[in-house]
Amino acid sequence: MPGDDAYDTDAHDTDARDTYDRLISLLDASSVDYRLIDHAPEGTTDAVCALRGHPASEAAKCIVLRVKVDRRTTRHVLAVVPGDRRVDLDAVRALFAARYVGFSDAETAERLARAIPGTVLPFSFDPELEVVADPEVVKQPRLYFNAARLDRSLCVSGADYERLAKPRVEPVASPPLSDPLPG
Repeated sequence: MPGDDAYDTDAHDTDARDTYDRLISLLDASSVDYRLIDHAPEGTTDAVCALRGHPASEAAKCIVLRVKVDRRTTRHVLAVVPGDRRVDLDAVRALFAARYVGFSDAETAERLARAIPGTVLPFSFDPELEVVADPEVVKQPRLYFNAARLDRSLCVSGADYERLAKPRVEPVASPPLSDPLPG
């Protein structure tokens, strides 16, 4: 139906607005020092880092994963890695002693993250979505990420992010993309 597309867009806009408002409320209530950065709409890590003016290593790349622990148990994990890295699926599989780890489908990722791809926060506001952050993320003096919007980002310290998001901190990032291969 023609109206269904408009409804879906409105639902996504409302979810994003609610997620953004919830994040800002959390930061304000916690007296966290943060900076909002308005920029052209962008959701890819390299492009948005260029707009914000920082190296990709200071960005939080957020990926929703489907973790099949066994035949009956599926968990959803929000892996947060530096922007110049990829998620190490083998590390996540070992961390959860899982049979399988892969990227979540877009619909599930949007529902759990309450944001569209490219705007997923390194926070979870859904009890079904566990956050696992790489140690390199929480040690950043400045950590940048899209704020549930393509046109606005946030900058907080890695320490404040860790204190508020309370992620499980585990090595889940591949080596930096710019590093030469060993050997």
